[in-house]
Amino acid sequence: MTTVEEWRSAFTPRPVHGYLEDTVRQFGDRPAIDFLGRMWSYAQLGALVDKTAAGLQAIGVKPGVHVGLCLPNTPYYTIFYFAILKIGGTVVNFNPLYVKREIEFQARDADVRIMVTLDLKMIFDTVEAVRAEGALDKIIVCSMSSCLPTVKSIAFKLLKRKEVARIPDGTTHIRFEDLTKGVGRPESVEIDPETATAVLQYTGGTTGVPKGAMLTHRNLSANIEQMNCVFQMAKKGEEKLLCVLPFFHVFAMTAAQNLSVILGAEMVLQPRFELKSLLNVITRKKVTLFPGVPTIYTAINNSPLTQKYDLSSIRVCISGGAPLPVEVKQKFEALTRCVLVEGYGLTETSPVAAVNPLDGTGKTGSIGTLVPGTKARFCSIEDRNTVLPDGEKGELCLQGPQVMKGYWKRPDATEETIEADGFLHTGDVGYIDPDGFIYLVDRIKDLILCSGYNVYPRVVEEAIYLHEAVAEVIVIGIPDPYRGQSPKAFVKLKEGYQLTEEELAAFLKDQLSAIELPREYEFRTELPKTMVGKLSKKELVEEELAKRAAQVG
Repeated sequence: MTTVEEWRSAFTPRPVHGYLEDTVRQFGDRPAIDFLGRMWSYAQLGALVDKTAAGLQAIGVKPGVHVGLCLPNTPYYTIFYFAILKIGGTVVNFNPLYVKREIEFQARDADVRIMVTLDLKMIFDTVEAVRAEGALDKIIVCSMSSCLPTVKSIAFKLLKRKEVARIPDGTTHIRFEDLTKGVGRPESVEIDPETATAVLQYTGGTTGVPKGAMLTHRNLSANIEQMNCVFQMAKKGEEKLLCVLPFFHVFAMTAAQNLSVILGAEMVLQPRFELKSLLNVITRKKVTLFPGVPTIYTAINNSPLTQKYDLSSIRVCISGGAPLPVEVKQKFEALTRCVLVEGYGLTETSPVAAVNPLDGTGKTGSIGTLVPGTKARFCSIEDRNTVLPDGEKGELCLQGPQVMKGYWKRPDATEETIEADGFLHTGDVGYIDPDGFIYLVDRIKDLILCSGYNVYPRVVEEAIYLHEAVAEVIVIGIPDPYRGQSPKAFVKLKEGYQLTEEELAAFLKDQLSAIELPREYEFRTELPKTMVGKLSKKELVEEELAKRAAQVG
């Protein structure tokens, strides 16, 4: 068995775009992307990346320039991702479901002046509103109809005209086809994988407002190599990987897109999760690899539609983003005869840190063993400087080449999260057994994991505070049988004001994305506070747990 030291000595950091170039050379004629029936080979993908990179250089993108991607899963995401990295730029991922104030906050915080998005009104209009506020200089607009198969493209133009945004003329808006009209190859750029930030991925970290985790080329290339080791069973150049998780999420970026590239696998892109469409594409395309989140596997398990489709082509699924319930794993494996394993990671670890063996020999309830090149230790929750013996419960801390460089413009948060010896505090409590399997038993941080997405209580609280009737608010995560967790808001109103759940929910629809909207509201005359007067979540979390325990009892 390869030791951590042996793996680290064998690993050579490299620029991320080099993996695509390797695959283009080896599997150029193989399918790279299937988007709703339209196909691109790896050779075609490589050529589009080069054209896009040259076009980006022509408008000023160079090493150190941050470019935003506000895109669902379409070929454009992969094209721009590798094009930006190839010329030394930094990718900043944006959730296209974010509302204006969320996109504006992140764009300003990340120093993004160029944004790439689609010509769909629901996305473009929000990005354009951010530009109008002065937070962006240029928007690169990609045509949805242009990346569809011919028949679907014609139907889209005829039936979906009202969903297409009007793109203003002028130098502030650049169409994708105009960007890629120039020379076919970009000028070569020197990239130091040890120091160059490839992706600025926003996360809540352990607490508070979202922060940008600086993931270097070294971090991402290490995680790509680590996933390659995990997937030794894969047949390079033959696999078909279902990409339904959004690439702007760090799990999908690595475990779907980048993994596909190193395996020479065909990426079967789904722009959004819709169960019938998902089942149909698995059956039609004979998908073999399927990374997902527990919510998706639960939906497949519980739908009567599932029995009508053939899912037998699936060989391996990795679940991430949230804890995988045992009953969900067992039922899904019985339905498909595949292996469904749980993995674990953080934005700050690029993200994969541990995963159960893909041969099905993992342990129920465990997040698996560490991926190659990674070390773990468990520290006392009361005294983080005290390292506990194996088997004792403490905060999980991780060290490895995939651990981020730090938080963007937040040296204080970086110092708090990463120790001098490189160990990262995860905020998760657990222990390791004699066989090296890690179990998580609790969470230190307030982060809410909703369908595999990070929902930050403070962001939800700030949106609720925008309502004139609200005096105080606390948001916590409550158990949700479908999403894993959902936000619940406890609200105290200002004296003399009245507000109903329905009115507050309607108000928040323009302030929060759908995943962030509280599933429950509770109005109270007082909210719990600490001795120094700070609002306290602890009592409310305990109340909710006791209430649900009583309901079960």
